Amino acid sequence: MAHVPTDEVRFISHSREETIAVGKQLGELVKPNDVFVLTGDLGAGKTQLTKGIAEGMGITADVTSPTFTIEMVYTGPNLSLYHFDLYRIDDADQLEDTGIFDVLGAGDVCVIEWGEQFSEELGEERIDVFLVRLESDQHDSDGQTSASQDELGVEPAREIRLVAHDARGEELLSALSEKLKKFSK
Repeated sequence: MAHVPTDEVRFISHSREETIAVGKQLGELVKPNDVFVLTGDLGAGKTQLTKGIAEGMGITADVTSPTFTIEMVYTGPNLSLYHFDLYRIDDADQLEDTGIFDVLGAGDVCVIEWGEQFSEELGEERIDVFLVRLESDQHDSDGQTSASQDELGVEPAREIRLVAHDARGEELLSALSEKLKKFSK
């Protein structure tokens, strides 16, 4: 059965493990030149999703956020994963120094954290991934707000929303949607 193009999909993750699992399913579908721009607050799960992508690509190295190094490269059996963290980059003129333009379109997979402010420079051949922690106030039987999930040491659920900007992205999101539908059964 042919996939109907999908330009946006959403998933709810209830744990770090589920976020990694979504990433793993995504990583199993990647092709050369796929680019993912991850957007979310600190602690939203960007690096956890990237760990899953790497795992799905067959990469066994420990994936960490390249906050201070800006770029990490992980070699897989078929493709390499270039992981950028642009948190410390304030101006598009600084992008050239990161090496990002050497990677885009060079035949591997690229994950970019904090790249949303550079979407014009990164181009349309990408999938934007928005990770949002779903903070919900918990009320007791008297209607009083109880301790937050963070105070209880419970990881809050998060929404993972993926938005395609080109035909390849739509193809990938359609396949991911089908794969995760089967995955969740």
